[in-house]
Amino acid sequence: MKTGVVSRVFLAFMFVVGFVQVPVLAAQSMEDKIQDLSQQVAQMSALILELRSEVARAREETRELRLELRGSREPGDGSGVSPSPQPQETPAASEPNLAPERRLDLLEENQQLLSDRLEEQYQTKVESSSRYRTKLSGIVLLNVFANRGRVDSPEVPDLALRRGPTDTGGTFGLTALQSEVGFETYGPELAGGRISAGLQFDFFGFTANTPYASSWGSVRLRTATVRADWDRTSVVVGQDAPFVSPLSPTSVASLAYPAFSYSGNLWNWMPQARIDHRMNVSEGSTLSIQGGIFDPVPRGSQQPGYGTRLTFSHGADDRPLTLAIGGYYDRQDHGAGHTTDGWAAMADWSIPLGSRFGFSGEAYRGRALGHLGAAQGRSVIFSGPESDPASRMIGLNAIGGWAQLKFKASDSVDFHAAHGEDHPFRSDLLHFTPPGSSNSVISGNRTEMFNVIYRPRTDLLFSFEYRRFRTSRSDDTSLTADHFNLGVGVLF
Repeated sequence: MKTGVVSRVFLAFMFVVGFVQVPVLAAQSMEDKIQDLSQQVAQMSALILELRSEVARAREETRELRLELRGSREPGDGSGVSPSPQPQETPAASEPNLAPERRLDLLEENQQLLSDRLEEQYQTKVESSSRYRTKLSGIVLLNVFANRGRVDSPEVPDLALRRGPTDTGGTFGLTALQSEVGFETYGPELAGGRISAGLQFDFFGFTANTPYASSWGSVRLRTATVRADWDRTSVVVGQDAPFVSPLSPTSVASLAYPAFSYSGNLWNWMPQARIDHRMNVSEGSTLSIQGGIFDPVPRGSQQPGYGTRLTFSHGADDRPLTLAIGGYYDRQDHGAGHTTDGWAAMADWSIPLGSRFGFSGEAYRGRALGHLGAAQGRSVIFSGPESDPASRMIGLNAIGGWAQLKFKASDSVDFHAAHGEDHPFRSDLLHFTPPGSSNSVISGNRTEMFNVIYRPRTDLLFSFEYRRFRTSRSDDTSLTADHFNLGVGVLF
């Protein structure tokens, strides 16, 4: 009996001890969580302070470099940037007598706040081996397209072609290869000029006849420029659109090649070097003079191409009225004594019509301009094989241009309608063709375009575009094709 009493007393004692230990263990677990969160908050605070210290050191180095370049040192910071505020002490640390649950909530809130700030620091800073600021930008773009008729490129067509015996009469597909990535970096001041550079590439460097061409792309350089800017003068070197013909129709369906590339748009990205000089001629009016050289075409030529452009601008910087004229010349050497003078006279304009409309375009007349996008890429005509020294050669004359009307329906919706044409001279095309010959070549190309671009946010866009191509041939026949394109893009 005594044994049973002792057992019951022992069990009761163990129950009381266990009942007391449960809240003690819970309190210890809560204190462990609070301690872990406190350590994480302290580590993140230290990391943010370290990032701020790096930014401060970079600003100080930049300031010292600028002062050295200017040849004098000024007292004070001179950066105009106020010091960053120090992290505030958390309520959980300043009030240790709070309940453990409240302290845990406050620490979790502070941890989330520090995580958001740290993520923002990482998003606004691109890692670079240089201490100067670098900016990443681009667009992730998916194009859904359909063609009716045979075209030269299913994804980005420019010409209507004759149907073959196995053609199905149309194509459908999707591609993301027109997505683009770009980098911009802003360097030091040199001789009073601000140095900057830009690099842009896409993934459209594929061979058109490879299987799965719409998805198997490779990185392709589009533009790469370095520039130095002073108040009235700029020097630009690198690969870019020709400064004598800088405009292109607005299109999300055609980013890999600017729209109307064979219908009146001289666009080809070319290595070049130029000097721009700006002069104020009156209140709100500017006159700009550009001059420079281009990579020679073909490569066997012994001198560069030359270009110049004169531009008049008037009005607000965001929508100025711009009128320009330009000229181009090169001496092309195709070997075996085959030389010709390539030249062009061109004009371009951008005219705001009220607050919602705009009218822009370009026009040209020239010879041997295939490398710029004229005459379907043809610059010269040979009487026989190009490699035969006995073959004769002439430069191919061409005329063309494009015009676009823009309507801004709202802050997020734009409509564009455009028309472009390119016509190589028929007499040049048939110069070496015997009368009555059945040979037929492309003698002209015309494109009409309509699109609507919707941007519900600054970083999101939707686009629908329709194009119709009419390609003429020297036998007085013409071919037509239609292109439909839906684009969805996210800008970054």
